[in-house]
Amino acid sequence: MKARVHITLKPGVLDPEGKAIGRGLAALGYDGVGEVRQGKVVELDLADTEPQAARARVDAMCRDLLANTVIERYEIELI
Repeated sequence: MKARVHITLKPGVLDPEGKAIGRGLAALGYDGVGEVRQGKVVELDLADTEPQAARARVDAMCRDLLANTVIERYEIELI
């Protein structure tokens, strides 16, 4: 089983990298782009065979290491 974790900054947290990307897009002539937020995706190959157990384990991984839950939120996708 595989899991994909989408990690993004929580609303209200400053995102200087997103701002830089937004300025770069505007400089390249891409008009009409609003706020840009930068995030990351982590893909995991899991030995788990039960979706509930896999989701619980990945959730624990996110809380322990993958995401800074003070400023980031995450979404787990089993694939």
